Amino acid sequence: MAAAHFSLLSVCSQTLPEALGIPRRHATSLIFDRRLFGLDPTRLLSSSPILPKRNEVLGRLRSVSGGPISETLFESRSYEFYDNTVEVELKLDIGKLDVTKSSDIFVDVDESSLLVRVKASGTLITLMETNCLFERIKPSETIWYIDEDQLVISLKKYDTELKWPDLVESWESLTKGILQLLKGTSIFIVGDSTEINETVADVLASGIGYIPLYTSDLLERYAQQPIQSWVISEGADSVAQAEGAVIESLSSHARSVVATLGGQHGAARRHDKWRHLHAGFTVWLSISEAQDEASAKEETRRHIQDGSLAYSNADVVMKLGGWDSDRARVVAQACLSALKQLTLSDKQLTGKKSLYVRLGCRGDWPDIAPPGWDPSSAVNPDS
Repeated sequence: MAAAHFSLLSVCSQTLPEALGIPRRHATSLIFDRRLFGLDPTRLLSSSPILPKRNEVLGRLRSVSGGPISETLFESRSYEFYDNTVEVELKLDIGKLDVTKSSDIFVDVDESSLLVRVKASGTLITLMETNCLFERIKPSETIWYIDEDQLVISLKKYDTELKWPDLVESWESLTKGILQLLKGTSIFIVGDSTEINETVADVLASGIGYIPLYTSDLLERYAQQPIQSWVISEGADSVAQAEGAVIESLSSHARSVVATLGGQHGAARRHDKWRHLHAGFTVWLSISEAQDEASAKEETRRHIQDGSLAYSNADVVMKLGGWDSDRARVVAQACLSALKQLTLSDKQLTGKKSLYVRLGCRGDWPDIAPPGWDPSSAVNPDS
């Protein structure tokens, strides 16, 4: 049955400890959080950091015009987009809007937001508004100009190595753009619900073109009996031991999304079974009792400080305020966004994962790099 309330908070736990004041070696500060509530994140404008600028624009217009200015949203949202390596370029058609001078155009930006408006016939028209650009830009280096019937906006990228599939971060752009960052590294989905793990894994794999694998299916084929029957007949430890062997086998695979077992019989719930999970990116889907973002962060802080839950070893933590299978893509999209931030924060991470596999998953993640070792020289899973 669908939950009455659905929300999520996603956190890159690989870098969470320092941000939360928890000591951990080699940790850098990064928290990615977004409350989606099942909506397209590009339209979550109620919390947009650029909204105050809307009022500033209106104030400037009113002071200049001396009269009231009405607002409207331009019906056509089509635009042209180009990634020119150092910068990205956006082209908006303004030929039908009767814009007479450049002072009637207002472009407001910050590192992750863009608001474009024009004044035409006494009306302020929104051409583009998003608080979720695909990645960060340099606001101070933004330029724009009018080229015949088009408004051209040039945005300087912070990371010139990252190819932008589109202007905004969306399901479509993430599924295309994340592949250059994952470099074939597999993803493991962990958490207390096998159903949730498998549902999200299936959506993720379909979106990025990976192979979906379910340890429950592999185990049931091996044992020729349902997991629950196995637990009853031989105990949870037997199932966890067998799943650990399956994960070991899968740890050398590339381009797969692996859904693990939930519950006490799941290997991921046990610290001594995590050695091979570190071979890929791990995402913990956690049903949270938190009522808001602040309490969800506090809950995550307690889990990591306590360390009793093996799931706290995961690279990314997703706090789910209830579960609705119809919103699986919302969760999957947040997973990709968090993985994007994680891999951008440490561009050597995929190389370290690859080396970890090559060294036989020794169990000493993440401190595996020998002195002077260059991760860029390692063979990536997709090579």
